[in-house]
Amino acid sequence: MILLISGASHTGKTALAQKLLERYHYPYLSIDHLKMGLIRSRQTTLTPTDDEKLTDYLWPIVKEMIKTVVENQQNLIVEGCYIPFDWDKDFSTDTLAQIRHIWLIFSESYIRTHWDDIKRYASVIERRMDDSDLSMEQLILENEEILRQCQRYGCRYILADESYTVDYTFEI
Repeated sequence: MILLISGASHTGKTALAQKLLERYHYPYLSIDHLKMGLIRSRQTTLTPTDDEKLTDYLWPIVKEMIKTVVENQQNLIVEGCYIPFDWDKDFSTDTLAQIRHIWLIFSESYIRTHWDDIKRYASVIERRMDDSDLSMEQLILENEEILRQCQRYGCRYILADESYTVDYTFEI
């Protein structure tokens, strides 16, 4: 089984992946770790801020890893913001039957009401580098766009509006 978790920065993707690892004992792949390994090893000239280009660069690698895991009848949690909204077009019907996905999204109201908590819990699982350049308005715009794209492509998502608990049970 493959579990895909995506969403904007700070929405709890890594925290959810960690909880799912603890619940199901599935290993997980952080696409951010793959990204930074490729950037630091100079396998690409892209930088951590080249988000759109990074999706185009990373997804072909990640999707082939997913296919390999399915072929080997293994399990894997994949989390990161570099999963395209039309991800499902890259897999056969048989492979799709082995994949569950969810996007994590914050509403504008949630972000405005819980801004201090969002910043405080940013490093709950992993120590983030300095993210002081993240603004409330930027996070609102990112989440609004992700919601639009999820609706456009029919992606499953959790919208945190009033409260938010990073806990989700995939149908396995």
